[in-house]
Amino acid sequence: MPGLLRGVARTAAVAGTATAVSNRVSRRQAGRWAQQDVQQAAPVQPPPASPSVSSSASTEDKIALLKDLGDLKAQGVLTEAEFEDQKRQILSG
Repeated sequence: MPGLLRGVARTAAVAGTATAVSNRVSRRQAGRWAQQDVQQAAPVQPPPASPSVSSSASTEDKIALLKDLGDLKAQGVLTEAEFEDQKRQILSG
């Protein structure tokens, strides 16, 4: 009988430890998911407004602005449509 009690006690201890570890892992994962949800729900910042181009902007200024626009597009800040619209404004000015 003492061997049986010892086996039951050992099984209970192992099961209790496994349950505690499982609960801790579950809580940690739930916390990570909640943090991801908060990050995904953060408001999306509008793309930065490009500097307005005066009608007397020099060719060098226009080239510099176009390069900046290209960089913003490459970084994913501007969509293709936004890039084309801003480019059209710069070139027409």
